[in-house]
Amino acid sequence: MSTPHDLSKVAPYKIWGREAIDENTLQQMDLAVRLPIARRGALMPDAHLGYGLPIGGVLATDNAVIPYAVGVDIACRVRMTIFNAAPHLIDQKRDKLRDIIERNTRFGEGVAWETPQQHAVMDDAEWDQLPVARRLKDKAWQQLGTSGGGNHFVEFGALTVWQQVGRIPPGSYLAVLSHSGSRRFGFETANHYTQIAKRLHENRLPKEYLNLAWLDLGGDGDGDEYWRAMQLAGRYASANHAVIHRRIEAALRLEVLGSVENHHNFAWQEMVDDKPAIVHRKGATPAGTDALGVIPGSMSAPSYVVRGKGSADSMNSAAHGAGRQMSRKEAKRRFNWEQVNPRLKENQVDLISAGLDEVPGAYKDIRQVMEAQADLVEPLAEFHPRIVKMAPDRKSWGNKRTKRKKRR
Repeated sequence: MSTPHDLSKVAPYKIWGREAIDENTLQQMDLAVRLPIARRGALMPDAHLGYGLPIGGVLATDNAVIPYAVGVDIACRVRMTIFNAAPHLIDQKRDKLRDIIERNTRFGEGVAWETPQQHAVMDDAEWDQLPVARRLKDKAWQQLGTSGGGNHFVEFGALTVWQQVGRIPPGSYLAVLSHSGSRRFGFETANHYTQIAKRLHENRLPKEYLNLAWLDLGGDGDGDEYWRAMQLAGRYASANHAVIHRRIEAALRLEVLGSVENHHNFAWQEMVDDKPAIVHRKGATPAGTDALGVIPGSMSAPSYVVRGKGSADSMNSAAHGAGRQMSRKEAKRRFNWEQVNPRLKENQVDLISAGLDEVPGAYKDIRQVMEAQADLVEPLAEFHPRIVKMAPDRKSWGNKRTKRKKRR
C-alpha cells in the first residue's frame, strides 16, 4: 500500500487584497501550500476559485510541475499593439474598425479559419514528437489566429501613456488589445497530463487535493514531456496573438509604434529564496523588476500597461486582470442586457458580441485591484476599451445581434 503524502507542513505565503477574496478561494490556496513539493505561495488581489490552484494563485515547487496549477488554457496571454494614430480615430472610423475586428478574428470554442494561417510556429519539430501535439497539430493549425470563449476578447481602445513604454513617449494613442491562449491544444494537453498525475497520486493524496497532483521533473518522464508540451503551447499562444495582430495591422494600415505582451498561465524555472524552483503563475502576470505587462479590466473598465517592481514576496508576480466576483452561472442569473447596455453606453463602449457571464458587474473593480498591488507593479499607461468583441452567448445575444445587422 502506498504511503500517504505528508501534508502537515505549510509553505509561507502572502495574500494581496484579502478583503475581496472569498473563503473558498482562500481554502483552495491553503491546500496548495500544504503539498510536500510546495516552497512558497502568493495570492493576487484578483484571485477567485479555479481547478486545483486558484486563479490568481502563484506557487513555487521543488522540481515538480502541476498541470492544473498552470491551467487548462496553457499560456493564455494578452497582447497590445500601439499605433501612430490618435484615439479620436475610433469615433471617426467606428464602422471600419468594427468591420476590421469582425473580418479578422474568430471567436468560440470550436472555431477555426477555413484557410489555415501561416506562422513559423507550425514548423516546430515538437508537433511531431509529442503525443498530444501530434494528434492535434492539424486542429491547432486551423485554430491559429482565433480566440476561444469565456473571457477572451479583441478590442480597439484609447491608450493614455503617462510614462514611456519601451520607445513610446507619453501621449494618447489608438491601440488594440487581445486576450487568448493555446486553444484546443492547450486544453487537451492540460487534461491529458493531469489525468496521468492523478493516477500517480490517487492513493497518496486525499480527494480534495487531486487537482493539485504533480509530475516530477528530471529525466525523460511524464513531467518532462508535459514541460515540453507546455513550452510549445507557449510558443503557439504567442503566435496566435501575432497572427491576430498581423491581420488587424494589415487591414488598418497604420504605423505600429510597439507592442507589449505576456503569458499569465504558465510555469517558469526561477530562483526563489536563492534556490531553483518551478514558479506556477495561474492567472498571474510576471512582474519582475522592469518587466512590462498588461493587466486587463472588464469590457467597460480600463486596462493597464505596467512595469514590475520585482517583489520577492509575490515571487515577481501581479494580478492578471480584475478577477471575477461571481460565477458565470450567477452572472447570467443576475444580469440582463437591458441593465448592462446603459453602462456600456456611458463608458462609450461599442460591444459587437459577448455573453452575459462577461458583463462588467461580474468582475471586481480593477482600480481597487491595482491599489491593492501598488507594491508589485507601477502603472505606465491606461487603456479604455471602445470597440469590443467576445464570443457571443447564443441564448442572450443572438437575436439582438441579428436585429442590429438587419438595421445596418
